[in-house]
Amino acid sequence: MSDLVTLTIDGVELTVPKGTLVADAAKRIGRDIPVFCHHPKLKPVGMCRMCLVEIGTPMRDRATGELLKEADGSPKLNFGRGLQTGCTVAASEGMVVRATTQPVSDAREAVVEFLLTSHPLDCPICDKGGECPLQNLTMAHGRSQTRMIYADKLKGDKHVPLGDLIWLDRERCIQCARCIRFQDEVVDDPVIEFHNRGRALEIATLSEPGFDSYWSGNTTDICPVGALTTEDFRFGARPWELTSVASLCVHCPVGCNLTMSTRREVKSGGKRVIKRILPRQNEAVNEIWICDKGRFVHHFAASDERLTTPLIRKNGELVEASWDEALDLVAGKLKQHQDSAAALANGRLSNEDYFQLQKLFRRGLKNNNVDLAGRRLAGGDVAAQVGLSAGSNLKELGAGDAILVVASDLHEEAPLWWLRVKQAAERGAALVTMNLRPTRLDRFASHAIRYAPGYALTAVHELLLLAQVETENQNGSATAAAGDALVKADNLVIFYGGEGLTLAETDALARSLANLLLLKNGDGHAGKTNNGLVPVWPGGNEQGAWDMGVHPAFAPGYKPVDEPGLTTDAAYTAAANGDLNALYLVGVDPVGDGWMADRGRLDFLAVQELFLTETAALADVVLPAQSWAEREGTFTSGERRVQRYYPAINPAGQSRADWQILAQIGERLGTGKPAIAASLLFTESAKAVSQYKGMDYRTLAQVEKQWPDVGSDDFYYGGNAAQNTAGLGQQWAAAAENGEVPRFDVPDVPLSLADGLQLIHTAALYTPGRLINHTEILADRLAQPAIILNEADAASLQIEDGAEVMVSVNGRTHQATAQVNGQAPAGTALLRGILAASGTAVTHIIPLERAEEHA
Repeated sequence: MSDLVTLTIDGVELTVPKGTLVADAAKRIGRDIPVFCHHPKLKPVGMCRMCLVEIGTPMRDRATGELLKEADGSPKLNFGRGLQTGCTVAASEGMVVRATTQPVSDAREAVVEFLLTSHPLDCPICDKGGECPLQNLTMAHGRSQTRMIYADKLKGDKHVPLGDLIWLDRERCIQCARCIRFQDEVVDDPVIEFHNRGRALEIATLSEPGFDSYWSGNTTDICPVGALTTEDFRFGARPWELTSVASLCVHCPVGCNLTMSTRREVKSGGKRVIKRILPRQNEAVNEIWICDKGRFVHHFAASDERLTTPLIRKNGELVEASWDEALDLVAGKLKQHQDSAAALANGRLSNEDYFQLQKLFRRGLKNNNVDLAGRRLAGGDVAAQVGLSAGSNLKELGAGDAILVVASDLHEEAPLWWLRVKQAAERGAALVTMNLRPTRLDRFASHAIRYAPGYALTAVHELLLLAQVETENQNGSATAAAGDALVKADNLVIFYGGEGLTLAETDALARSLANLLLLKNGDGHAGKTNNGLVPVWPGGNEQGAWDMGVHPAFAPGYKPVDEPGLTTDAAYTAAANGDLNALYLVGVDPVGDGWMADRGRLDFLAVQELFLTETAALADVVLPAQSWAEREGTFTSGERRVQRYYPAINPAGQSRADWQILAQIGERLGTGKPAIAASLLFTESAKAVSQYKGMDYRTLAQVEKQWPDVGSDDFYYGGNAAQNTAGLGQQWAAAAENGEVPRFDVPDVPLSLADGLQLIHTAALYTPGRLINHTEILADRLAQPAIILNEADAASLQIEDGAEVMVSVNGRTHQATAQVNGQAPAGTALLRGILAASGTAVTHIIPLERAEEHA
């Protein structure tokens, strides 16, 4: 039986997939059936009745089942006794839809008139004015004069905080339930609901704190009126004043597509500022959603604390200097110490920045001492072999497929991946989670496997069993059942993180998981579309850093170097004991983050930064860098999709792009004339990185028609999510797509347990940091320092749930709240809201009231 049906809408014949709703079918031919409650990403409910149409279906002879014909030979149609909702009726073979008849027009007019009975006439001051579905549909279908008695108008509260991020205007709400359904159906956060009945019906929050969800901002996008607004945008600008600029999220490896709405403001001195961030549609990445961190954490770019001019140390003080003076000094010092210099970068730089950084050190200084600071996850070289194949889309996974998530809390580390994995499980995919503690994804898992805390080796051992379960472990265990589901799946996608693991253990983990993808008894998943390995990188562009050769052992394109350079830990140690003379830091604050006590015995320290961090305050030279909102560049997601972002606001002071600063230092060290644009540098990098062959800024900017069709002039259909006209990016092919990849050797990582409680750093989306701390509206939602203990461990330490304690770790003491909630395995301390390395030992956990006595 065909999976397609043919129908006619207003005389236009079209063919659509079986199950397509009439309202959605009409959209495919540009015939807009107006809606309020319907949204293509939500289940149909038919609440608002705005989509009423005439629907006729072919009549059949009850005895024979044969189609009945009119005298002219056309099928006889049954239009029923009334109008039907186009958002709930699925298209069927031979169906005829009339969407422009007089009865339909009368019905739409009646619905709009009814909605306006108590709706305020405040369009001139409403945030939605200019992009409001109700406003547009009133102009198209509304009456010129009201028939309602003004005294009967229902008044509602105008400024109701549903939480600290979202405001509700109850007078404007038309009770379409889009926001409620999104929170319940899409993101599994049913924290808002209808309250009361009849005309008193209103939206209320059910959580404490109010509207406690990582996804709340999306409700303002899909709200068809101005009832829901965000704290940072309400009454801030009119839509027609805004300029839309395409960008990308920098906060995690998903690579969510964004649109920055900007305008010039008098109070900002005529500078262009970011007024809001909206999702930009990319159905292969984030669809039309973004998390609240990606939406709200951009205020750091406009902070008054930004560095605006180069600084050099003179007579013990940092003083302003010209760019030439600062660059000459840096180049001279690096040249002087070229055999004893190292560079460390953060995980949020662009591909262009990374390429230029390694070029500066490898070509300019002839050494390989370049690495990502605080590297916590290995396996980029493994993902290059068996990573998620090009053309894959998590939205296509469902029944018969499988997903494995190991040592990662996706809800906190990469929320959009959590959402898409959850939805795949709801479509029928077998989901296996493996961690030493419960995570929010477990409730959707077919198999939730908990391994004993002994950190990495236990996890690797369990995974090796999974890899062999088809032939050696048919013993009915949970591990065997999970392994069987994974190996026999039509498609297999594996996510892995580093929770509770050392760097060496994550390398062994990546290799073990790669071997699972290569198993021949599962017909080998590696290299096939919708199959592969996905590292859950801690930084937004750590994949790009691997690709571009910011690694002591790999040059661009994963080419092994002859003499590997210093790793991050080795560089810190060498700086402290005097074995390293010069250190160049790009967006890294090892002193502030607790990795270094001070600048050690370095002869020269240069810092390239947005802010004067603790480390920058100790530097010899400080170079002001531009934020990602002030420049163009590319990021590569954890799925290895290379994507462009564009400049949205003016640079702060004299700040320059990171790649530009590095290129100008490199020119002084003989690396050649700097590229004049990021696009030219990317083209150069694509020649050095074979995986990027054929990519340039033009190919990355290519787009194609996406479904559902959102972001067009009819805002009522998909909400305010922006159409993607700036580029969908390109996913580079893993080696397994081009030929067979041999099994990986898995190193034997020795078990190394520290004395005392084992510290496991657990991710929190709102962990305090240099960027998020500048978003004031998230201040109350920042993850507070907490240490989660097992009941037995808490009892032995005489610590009760909720007690304030002093925690000593990595030589630093922090105040934290103790939580005894069944989450932590025995012998383990789970740490949230404090940056620390997993696998180290907690030196002391002391109740606050006993801290002075202990001291």
